[in-house]
Amino acid sequence: MTRLLPLALLAGLVALPLGLGANPYLLNALIVTGILTIGAMSLNLLLGFTGQLSLGHIAFFGIGAYVSALTSLGFDVDLGFGIRAVHEPWPAVAGLLLATVAAGGCGYLIGRLSFRVRGAYFVIVTISFAEVVRLVALNWVELTQGPLALTNIPAITLGLPGLGMWTLKTKLQNYYLVLAVGTLCWLIIARLVGGRFGRAMRGLKENEPLALSVGINATRTLTVAAVISAAMAGAAGSLYAHYLRIIDPDVFLFATTVTMVIMVVAGGKGSLMGPVVGGLIFGLLPVALRPVMAPEAQWIVYGLVLIVILFVMPRGIVPGLSALLGRRQVRSIPVLEANPAVQR
Repeated sequence: MTRLLPLALLAGLVALPLGLGANPYLLNALIVTGILTIGAMSLNLLLGFTGQLSLGHIAFFGIGAYVSALTSLGFDVDLGFGIRAVHEPWPAVAGLLLATVAAGGCGYLIGRLSFRVRGAYFVIVTISFAEVVRLVALNWVELTQGPLALTNIPAITLGLPGLGMWTLKTKLQNYYLVLAVGTLCWLIIARLVGGRFGRAMRGLKENEPLALSVGINATRTLTVAAVISAAMAGAAGSLYAHYLRIIDPDVFLFATTVTMVIMVVAGGKGSLMGPVVGGLIFGLLPVALRPVMAPEAQWIVYGLVLIVILFVMPRGIVPGLSALLGRRQVRSIPVLEANPAVQR
C-alpha cells in the first residue's frame, strides 16, 4: 500500500489541472508550492536522514535563482584592476544546469568547512552563509541590480525532437515542468536513501560512534549529502526565477527556510513522502484560508494546525499515519487460541 501511495499521488497531481479547469490563481499557488516542496525535499535529505539542521538552506535556493537569471540575461561588470567580466546571454536551460552546479559547489564548500563541527555550530555557519549571500545580492548593484531586482528573465525553452523549440510561458506548462523536476528529485532521493549511502546517513544520525567504528567516513558522507541537497535547492531556485521572471534579494528571506522546515517536520522528517505531504498542506493552506480570513487570523490558524499535527503525531503526518495503519493491521490479524492438549 505504501508503495502505491507515491504513484497515486503523482497520478492525482498530473490530473489535477484538468479538475481545476486551468484556473490561473490555483495553478500559480500549486507552482509556488511545488517549488517550495522541492526545496523541502532537498532539506529533508540533510535534516531527515543525517540529522543536520540547516537554517540557511534558502541561500542555495537564492544562489540558484540568481545564477540562472544572470546566465540567461548576461552581464557586464567591473571586477577592479581594469578587469571586466562580460557574459553573453545563454539559453535558460543552461541557466538551470549552471544553477544546480553552482549551488552544489557552494554546498560542498559549506560541507567541507562546517561538518567538522556539528550541532549548533553547523546551524550558525549555515545562517551566516545565507546572510552573507543576501548582502552580496543586495549591495552588488552592478551585477544583481540590488533592491531594484533582475527583471525580464526569460522563460525556460525546451527543444523537443521533431517539434522544434517549446517555450514554457503559460502556468499550465510551468506546472508540469515543476512536477517533472520534483518527481526527478524524489526519485534521486529515493535511490540514494534506499542504498548503501542511505544506510550510512542513517547510521550517522542514529549512532555516530558506532557508524565510525564500522568504517563510515562521516565528513565525506555528510558533505555528499550537502552537495546533493544544495544542488536540488538551486534547481528549485532556478525554476522560481524563470517562472516569476523577476528576482530580488527578498528571495533570501529567512521565513522561506522556516517554511521549508515546517513542511519537513510536519510531514515527517526522514520519510520520502513527508516533505511532499507537508509541502502540499502548508503550501496550500494559506491559499485556502485567504478568501475567508484576515491575514492575522490566517497565521493564527496556520500555527494552530502545525501545533495540532505535532501534538497528535509527533513524528509527522506520514510516519504517524503509517504507524496507525500498522497497528490496525496487527489488530485485524486473527489470534488463534492455544490448543489445550499442547499446553499439557
